[in-house]
Amino acid sequence: MANPDDIFRQTGWSGLRARLFHLYFVLRRPMTLGVRGLVHDTATNSVFLIRHTYVPGWQLPGGGVEVGETLAEALVRELAEEGNIALNAPAVLKSMHFNRRSSRRDHVGFYVIEHFSQTIPKLPDHEIAEAGFFPLDGLPEGTTPATLRRIAEVFEEEPASPYW
Repeated sequence: MANPDDIFRQTGWSGLRARLFHLYFVLRRPMTLGVRGLVHDTATNSVFLIRHTYVPGWQLPGGGVEVGETLAEALVRELAEEGNIALNAPAVLKSMHFNRRSSRRDHVGFYVIEHFSQTIPKLPDHEIAEAGFFPLDGLPEGTTPATLRRIAEVFEEEPASPYW
């Protein structure tokens, strides 16, 4: 049986660009640390997902933690950049994951956000091809396996995997 992650494996120029991007961070930071946030609109029972211009699939917003930045600060910055989303209360750290698909040194802090505001809908730019809220029973085709696993861990009470 085919691995569902294989359809999201990057090839060609986008794959090379992604590997070079990760190499840059590995050389710059021996261990990489990132954040992802599951933004849940409780009124509509929907979650906010993004589709990047440089990697395939719909995924949770987030990104790398910069030098001198806390996980919480990185999450606030990434939500603003990728979704025009501001927190109205602190996000809840749900779990930590080893992202072995990116490198042998990458870890991701996974947060759940239910108290937020969105200033304006996120329009496409050089990094974000599409973004929006999707009902839990109507996630877009191409939602990444890792995103589906995190959603199941939150809403279906699946045990948190140690791996992203």
